[in-house]
Amino acid sequence: MHPGSSYAIGEGFKKEEKTLKKLEKGLDFAMSTIMSIVMLVLLIFGTWQIFTRWILNDPSTFTEEMLRYLLIWAGMIGAAYCFFHDKHVKLTLLTSKLHGPALTAVTIFDEIIVVLFVLYVYVYGGGQMVMRTMANGQLTAVLRLPMSLIYGCLPVSGVFVILSKILRYLSLYAESKTVKGGK
Repeated sequence: MHPGSSYAIGEGFKKEEKTLKKLEKGLDFAMSTIMSIVMLVLLIFGTWQIFTRWILNDPSTFTEEMLRYLLIWAGMIGAAYCFFHDKHVKLTLLTSKLHGPALTAVTIFDEIIVVLFVLYVYVYGGGQMVMRTMANGQLTAVLRLPMSLIYGCLPVSGVFVILSKILRYLSLYAESKTVKGGK
């Protein structure tokens, strides 16, 4: 088959789609693994906190702080996971009334705003916060953990959101090329 034919174009993008699917699986695995570990530790420490408070009548001092910080990490990684699966909260007041090019334009604008916000607030702002707390040597009250470890959830979740968005855009592009190429 001629390299410029629709069959050759479609076949080339099928390989790219497979690579993208592997990358998506890897990102999904990374986020779900982190979430699973955090949730397991939350369960263990939460149970320990209840046991020491109600059974032993001597509440554990470290678990309350640990649970608070783990919950922050769970929320931030969970939000990134929701973005990855496109299951986050959306306001559809405007988009539900639009169709065709207007809907496409609003959707693209929305995606650009989300990416810019995440890059600036989560990745850049979170990274700055991590660097400042590292430089100041700020520690948590009870556990004496570096606060940079706690604030690290911002740039980490931001990178997960950006990677998931990039993979989504590349997948949509590859699918559109495969369809145009004669899939």
